[in-house]
Amino acid sequence: MDALVVSKCNKLSGKINLYGAKNAILPILAACVLTSDEVQLCGCPHLSDIDDMLAIIASIGGKVSFNRGQISVCCKAINPYTIDHALMRKIRSSVFILGPLLSRCGEAEIALPGGCEIGQRPIDLHLGGLKILGVDVEESPYKNTVRCKGRPRGGIVRLKYPSVGATENLMMAAAIGTQKTVIYGAAKEPEIVDLAMFLNTLGARVFGAGTDLIVVEGKGRLHGARYKPVPDRIVAGTYMAAVGVVGGDVYIEGAIGDHLDAALHKFRIMGLDIEEEQRGIRVRQNGRVKAVKQTVTLPYPGFATDLQPLLVAALCGAEGESVVTETLFENRFRYVYQLQRMGADVILDGCNSAIIKGKSLFGADVYAQDLRGGAALVIAALSADGQSTVSGVEYIDRGYQSLSDELNSLGANIKRLTLK
Repeated sequence: MDALVVSKCNKLSGKINLYGAKNAILPILAACVLTSDEVQLCGCPHLSDIDDMLAIIASIGGKVSFNRGQISVCCKAINPYTIDHALMRKIRSSVFILGPLLSRCGEAEIALPGGCEIGQRPIDLHLGGLKILGVDVEESPYKNTVRCKGRPRGGIVRLKYPSVGATENLMMAAAIGTQKTVIYGAAKEPEIVDLAMFLNTLGARVFGAGTDLIVVEGKGRLHGARYKPVPDRIVAGTYMAAVGVVGGDVYIEGAIGDHLDAALHKFRIMGLDIEEEQRGIRVRQNGRVKAVKQTVTLPYPGFATDLQPLLVAALCGAEGESVVTETLFENRFRYVYQLQRMGADVILDGCNSAIIKGKSLFGADVYAQDLRGGAALVIAALSADGQSTVSGVEYIDRGYQSLSDELNSLGANIKRLTLK
């Protein structure tokens, strides 16, 4: 187990190059199962979640390689019943393999997915949509597995909530069918659009991604391709929050302002000087940031729940009182108790709102319990007097390619230690 020792930082300056978005790459990797041809992805970060998804694909017979940001996947011959259930239980995104396996093989048995414990994340919308498309679903609660049979046929699916995962799984399930599938109430995230673009690059026919109505016209066979996933908007928001914590001047190359509208609005209220340029976003801040009266997490294009912990970390030193309300995951605020160990004045109002009064922080030993909460602890520690030790780095590694090295390249002083 590793830990990060974070020393106080005066400011950050320099340039960061964004890599492909974890939340785009994982469903794209699952979609590689849809074709027997080779698929190549470029600009991919080395993350533990990506390693696990590649291992899942390898367990069903796919040939995979990952070298210097380049991923190659070839699923010429696959067996849906050799899937590694232990790997499935490690990451939430493992559920993405279900739709492609059914579309390609007509059957699959998967273990229920794992991931960060930020709240209940059932897959009922995934399974309900597949049932509408003609798939037989048998759940085994005692084994924590789901067995499905039947290739998805066309149909009309009305999602009662704009679930990103369910939208993506249904898009992939319908991609090589023989009929039309219509998804009402679809999620609108940029990663949805990116998956649709990838599928279409393989020869699929997906229309309407980015709106709440997606149409997939099934095509009998898809081919291989080379593709570059969309840059990671959550990582971009992380570095913006870091500038808000300690100030400085950072250029985030590859950041797309249109994907971050809600976050940019909040950061500008805080007083950050943000310039959206053709190739990236420049963020500058001098002095203490201001409080944000009210922030509520919502499905895209609202304020992203993944950025909520980073915003709270930045607001811990803001002038005035801020309120942040979480509407998506009931356990998302678990990291707050660790911030309090650093002296943060954050009070939880019930389980879904945090009241933050800005003040100086001090170094402490804290523990990451999930991906974004762990990143928030590192960001907050940049402004804390003395040193902070952030344990549980394996959670952070799920979504950041060496967060410590990248922050150090901007002027931070973070050391990574291996604990015995």
